[in-house]
Amino acid sequence: MNAQVRPPLPPFSAEDAAVKARKAEDAWNGKNPEAVSMAYTPDSQWRNRSEFINGREEIVAFLSKKWEKENGYKLIKEVWAYTDDKIAVRFAYEWHDEQGNWFRSYGNENWHFDENGLMKERHASINDVAIEESERKFTWEGAIRPDDFPSLSELGL
Repeated sequence: MNAQVRPPLPPFSAEDAAVKARKAEDAWNGKNPEAVSMAYTPDSQWRNRSEFINGREEIVAFLSKKWEKENGYKLIKEVWAYTDDKIAVRFAYEWHDEQGNWFRSYGNENWHFDENGLMKERHASINDVAIEESERKFTWEGAIRPDDFPSLSELGL
């Protein structure tokens, strides 16, 4: 039995879904794989692009490798739909490689939560688009997006 609880808990309201998405965005922007992994069940199952990841240990390894490659990572998530224990989000993030080439990655995630508010399934489809540094839109200072920074919809993404 898992004693860890991550509010808000299912069943979700529109406000709960938005809070869950923002908490996930903030955690991922913090780029701490161990901290991020704690939002998932110990046996969480992921599909991320073409990779299949199982459990917190593999989540930590995956995210560590990801953020070694994706420099300057900044992410925005936005709720697309929700039900009692599922949330669908769309997202975009910007990053650059070691050679200074910039990318904007667009994607959708489907999340399924347990009764404690931990994510037990995550399915992500993601596409990368090369951009010029001058085309960047995620330009806030620091890791976490300020509350007054535009959303994906407000940015036209």
